[in-house]
Amino acid sequence: MPDALFSPAAARNATPITEVLRRVLPRSGLVLEIASGSGEHVVHFARALPALVWQPSDPDEAARHSIVAHTRAAGLANIRSPLALDATHQPWPVTGADAVVAINMIHIAPWGATTGLMVGAGATLADGGILYLYGPFREQGAHIAPSNAAFDHSLRAGNASWGVRDIEAVVAAGRVHQLHLAERVAMPANNLSLIFHKACPNSATGSEAYP
Repeated sequence: MPDALFSPAAARNATPITEVLRRVLPRSGLVLEIASGSGEHVVHFARALPALVWQPSDPDEAARHSIVAHTRAAGLANIRSPLALDATHQPWPVTGADAVVAINMIHIAPWGATTGLMVGAGATLADGGILYLYGPFREQGAHIAPSNAAFDHSLRAGNASWGVRDIEAVVAAGRVHQLHLAERVAMPANNLSLIFHKACPNSATGSEAYP
């Protein structure tokens, strides 16, 4: 597979992420993955959850070639061709989805990618739709582990606009677009899964852990 890229992190975290997705995603429907990267995750998810149709995307052309290579090698029919999608550019080239998944994205992008993700997910998801985020986060302004602090420092040293995000800020950005935090799940290597539900403006969720 000359075009295929490989990520050690994807190999390590695909199984624990799949276990959360198996529980929180709908049994069937369309799942849009933002910033699919190498494509290893979407192949793993599509194989484990075959009743769902998976729409990968990435703004990087090399990543999209890698997604195609991994998909072809896996021989899975429930993965669509990858879209050239930048979360910060609206509107997204997707008319609707039952869930949106973004893994290890918002800390290796400017804050505008987080707000763009919320705008796009809010517009793409119907009421009851799921937004799933995975990665390292800060809570109440503090890192949850020294390794996360070191990682954050390295990110910001390379690009001052990157960095581990505060959960409270992410939750506030989602709420503007009717995306409400329903669950926080501790994951291996000091990462978190955050599950948001799309709700109509007048509905009361009563589930957010971060006011």
